[in-house]
Amino acid sequence: MSDPLLQTGLEIFSGSLVGFTLGLIGGGGSILAVPLMVYLVGVSNPHVAIGTSALAVAINALVGLAQHARAHTVKWRCAAIFASCGVLGAFAGASLGKAVDGKKLLLCFAILMIGVGILMLRGRKNEGCPGASCNRDNAAKVAGYGAGTGLLSGFFGIGGGFLIVPGLIASTGMPILNAVGTSLVAVSAFGFSTAASYMASGYVDWSLAGLFILGGAIGSLIGTRVARSMAQSKGALTIFFACVIFCVATYMIWQCLFGR
Repeated sequence: MSDPLLQTGLEIFSGSLVGFTLGLIGGGGSILAVPLMVYLVGVSNPHVAIGTSALAVAINALVGLAQHARAHTVKWRCAAIFASCGVLGAFAGASLGKAVDGKKLLLCFAILMIGVGILMLRGRKNEGCPGASCNRDNAAKVAGYGAGTGLLSGFFGIGGGFLIVPGLIASTGMPILNAVGTSLVAVSAFGFSTAASYMASGYVDWSLAGLFILGGAIGSLIGTRVARSMAQSKGALTIFFACVIFCVATYMIWQCLFGR
């Protein structure tokens, strides 16, 4: 196999992992996309990896959202509040993130991931309330989580799903499967907002984005089906969510501190 073919295969494979994770846990798309682009695909500029992954994750999130919508696991009102309040934060965060050294940005990203993973494991036994929704009592709380998540999403160049899912659970009490489906609306909105900012600065590799999207569409379809199966086992989806975060964060920290 020639090097160009191998490179193309790695890019499609990486995209499929991203799409699978998005469909499975709503988050983790950019958690995987950024390090995969930097360490496996070989994108030398972290800002290009961030901008390209934001675009690919946003589009792949729409594919996963369609699957969750068919399964009726999306709470649209909550999604609308969360996403609308987070978009402005994502624009502001992206502007700040581009001013920070790329390697330091990845290290901060990994440390934040570990903190979120610990919080998810602590709440793994909480199955949530299937009838949870956004109303007058919790709308302000949902909006606050949305704005804060959007800011962090833009700053770190991530779709934000790994922050949105626990944010939706904390602000509404919904089960994790509903949070996964609902989060994809905001993941897509945040991703497009971040990507637009990076596009304006020339930080998007269009050919790489296309291959990631192709692989991601396939992975997303599979991940959504697996999520529905895992949701039947108490805490399984939450534990898997946290384990993905810990594994990738550990690798990123190692690369930032000891890698070339």
